[in-house]
Amino acid sequence: MKRIAFITLGCKLNYAETSTYERALLKEGFEAVPWNKGADVFLVNTCTVTEHSDKKSRNIIRKLHRLSPDAMIFVTGCYAQLKKAEIEAIEGVTAVFGATEKSMIVPAILSRTKGEDWCCAGCDSFFPAYSSGERTRSFLKVQDGCDYKCHYCTVPYARRESRNIPISEIIPQAEAIAAEGIKEIVITGVNTGDFGRSTGETFFELIKELEKVEGIERYRISSIEPNLLTEEMIDWIASGTKFLPHYHIPLQSGCDTILKEMGRRYDTAAFAHKIQYIRSRCESPGGPKVFFGIDVIVGFPGETDELFMETYNFLKDVVRPAFIHIFPYSRRAGTPAADRKDQVQDSIKTRRVQLLEELSARLHQEFIEANKGVAEKVLFESTDRNGMMEGYTGNYIRISRPYDPELIGKIADVEI
Repeated sequence: MKRIAFITLGCKLNYAETSTYERALLKEGFEAVPWNKGADVFLVNTCTVTEHSDKKSRNIIRKLHRLSPDAMIFVTGCYAQLKKAEIEAIEGVTAVFGATEKSMIVPAILSRTKGEDWCCAGCDSFFPAYSSGERTRSFLKVQDGCDYKCHYCTVPYARRESRNIPISEIIPQAEAIAAEGIKEIVITGVNTGDFGRSTGETFFELIKELEKVEGIERYRISSIEPNLLTEEMIDWIASGTKFLPHYHIPLQSGCDTILKEMGRRYDTAAFAHKIQYIRSRCESPGGPKVFFGIDVIVGFPGETDELFMETYNFLKDVVRPAFIHIFPYSRRAGTPAADRKDQVQDSIKTRRVQLLEELSARLHQEFIEANKGVAEKVLFESTDRNGMMEGYTGNYIRISRPYDPELIGKIADVEI
């Protein structure tokens, strides 16, 4: 029995894909082990969203080779697509698989571990994937790629064009997840709301069909562009569906000047309207508040202190999210923003990140306070943390209570 370790860097989409590779290889007789214990085979799923992500990917590959010099190391993911030759030059790497070669990974590993020849030929337009192994939630990949090409981002080059498989092929995957006893699905993709490019369907049609899957009690949308989240969709979600009051929406900047220079497809007025509309449809007196997780990039080229404060004040006074995901701008070769001369100093980015982290902490505490006394439902997880267990409400508040194995993977009523 060959020992294999899986290492996933980056987003939940990578996590879903790695889990799919793992299921297939375990069926073939492999034994999954922690990477730091050494293995016969390593599969590394990389990220390239920032320069730090590239460095982290290189470092882990080198560390694996030092740990198990005779092991085979297979590498995939976004960094593998953009810098294949760079990865192949790292000592110990057996093979590198780009965005169009994901379906070849399992056959290649099986062939190499048997000492057989193999060919990494062929192209898959879409690699279906979902995560398993947890008793509470699963990440279901419904879409891949992106056509937006924002001026700071390499993901469209790493993941290629927006594409998907039909709804008729996604529903059986959701049913397979339900058959494992999992109660919650997180719908994920690169540009999730752009679902339907390949099949002429829509994301709204998809979520209405997922709603019908028996056994799944809760859905979350991992991230959706504000221009793709329609009022019709919001009205339907608010009507009493399995979709939870938890919205992860990329803003990137609260300044119209910077939004335009980023190549984003909305302005702050449209974004503010969308947030206000969701609150008006999904919140009621005495009921739970909507959780908004907002992505923001600081230090985009040309962002002065004054323009940054427009973002800060827009978040503080208008959006008031429950959490801010903050990213210092990372210069990525091949993108329009990388060639600009008005780059922002790293020390300035660091200070702006700190300011937004402090704001995020205050807003999150205010969100918790606003939900105190509210009746909610919590899906409890299995981990025992010093005699306590945790779970999340529908609006993504983490609840802790004394450990009770009878509650694992079950939804319980609580008062926050």
